[in-house]
Amino acid sequence: MDFGTVPLAQAEGAILAHSLAVRAGRLRKGLTLCAADIAALKDAGYSHVTVARLGADDLHEDAAALEVAQALVPDSEAAGLSLQVVGTGRVNILADAAGLAWIDAARIHAVNAVDPAIIVSTVTPYYRMEPSGMVATVKIIPYGVDKASVSKAGAAAQAALKLARPQVRHAVLIETLTTAPAGKGHRITADRLARFGVTLAAPCAVPHKEAPLAEAIAQARASSPDLILILTASATSDIRDTAPAALRRAGGRVAHFGMPVDPGNLLFLGEINNTPVLGMPGSAKSPVMNGVDLVLERLICGIAVSAADIQRMGVGGLLKEIPSRPRPRAKRDTS
Repeated sequence: MDFGTVPLAQAEGAILAHSLAVRAGRLRKGLTLCAADIAALKDAGYSHVTVARLGADDLHEDAAALEVAQALVPDSEAAGLSLQVVGTGRVNILADAAGLAWIDAARIHAVNAVDPAIIVSTVTPYYRMEPSGMVATVKIIPYGVDKASVSKAGAAAQAALKLARPQVRHAVLIETLTTAPAGKGHRITADRLARFGVTLAAPCAVPHKEAPLAEAIAQARASSPDLILILTASATSDIRDTAPAALRRAGGRVAHFGMPVDPGNLLFLGEINNTPVLGMPGSAKSPVMNGVDLVLERLICGIAVSAADIQRMGVGGLLKEIPSRPRPRAKRDTS
């Protein structure tokens, strides 16, 4: 691509590099100049303009952006993503519904390594998406880019984006009680699940003891929910504590306890007869983002979560302080 300042007489058919004011208004950058545009520029007093002119091996910014975007999302319906109309060398990629952004990071890195003129920006992997939320944007920086680079980027980009949509439809929450009545935890959890269209069964509360909790877990499993959640009155402080022990007593299995996310450390993950069981930390009683969201949302969207997955959540796992925290991380000035 040629780029530079040329006399007006040589500018027809070239791409205007910078927006310019004329008597009738403004000629926008990216405009392919025609004879009338040249006349308007001359009338406004311009003798030279800065333009770009594509070569035989170049592809226009809009065509290039669209080609890369279509490679990232070759089947929009299957991926749950939509491509916005291309313009100024950009295509935005939007979520069709609520879900999580599934991103093949290695493919995105490969696309961005092809040519500095071609860039793809995305949200973080497993980012919670609302309908019409932007998952990614493809941008071609100059007005044209080498066709070979676009082809290489398209090959690297193949199906690197999709929306993980909710698979869980119905969940059960079991709360344990000491003295305080249940209620807040159920309401906050119902709100969390509603983001993904998941319904929560009527409140279920039992004493904070292993035997009644084990019985409640077994009864919940018999109702065939997609997911069982446990929120205890007293925090789970060991893998042998009341809630994990109750899950094992009911015939289930504890896969992992603890997570490197704060708030949210005291979470455990297990299953009973192939139904996922999530023991939620006390911070789940707050609507503020915490560790339980990182695991719960993946389970809802059918994404398997292993112990290794949880252990890798530490980078970025220091989340916002919550006002209700009884022992805040930072000491506060009480003078």
